[in-house]
Amino acid sequence: MNDHYFTGKPSAKHEHREFTAELRGKMYSFQTDAGVFSKDAVDTGTQILIDTLALKPGETVLDLGSGYGPIGIVAATLVGHTGHVYMVDVNERACELARRNLVKNGIQHAQVFVGDGIKALPENLSFDWVLSNPPIRTGKAVVYPLLVEAYQALKAGGCLMVVIRTKQGAKSLEAHLRDLAGHCDTIEKKAGFRVLKCCKPLHT
Repeated sequence: MNDHYFTGKPSAKHEHREFTAELRGKMYSFQTDAGVFSKDAVDTGTQILIDTLALKPGETVLDLGSGYGPIGIVAATLVGHTGHVYMVDVNERACELARRNLVKNGIQHAQVFVGDGIKALPENLSFDWVLSNPPIRTGKAVVYPLLVEAYQALKAGGCLMVVIRTKQGAKSLEAHLRDLAGHCDTIEKKAGFRVLKCCKPLHT
């Protein structure tokens, strides 16, 4: 039985491959492998999330569950050299690919960390944005705490954006985030996915 892409140390036999993808009007090149999520192409949910991003130069971004890096790499392009992107994933193989893909796409203002969400990052970081295409199949008991911790690390006025299949619990997650943040908006519905957005208040 093959292990899941959210395994820390995938045992799947390596199947190195490479593809290009146009995201936000720019061509990117990605190296992938067996044992990582969506190894043959950038998945639809990730593409939809990327298309909704409204990042600005100079902002600080967390790509939570970064895989081999498409969200974080596009985010780094959008925030420019004055911004910074942190990428974290539990999958060591995916993280090594993400590091290679940063180099391959000329991104120098992003870092990749192996581990379980915020706990894997340097202490006392705060973010303008947290972006995630989370591993919903791991279950709510795994995913929800990761998102809560990430929301708590947002700066005042910062926003969490999550893409999720409508049929894989989008309404439940939206309700959970609404309880957490006081509000949660569905800002995109497309191809069976929803993009949820909740922001920290500017003033508490």
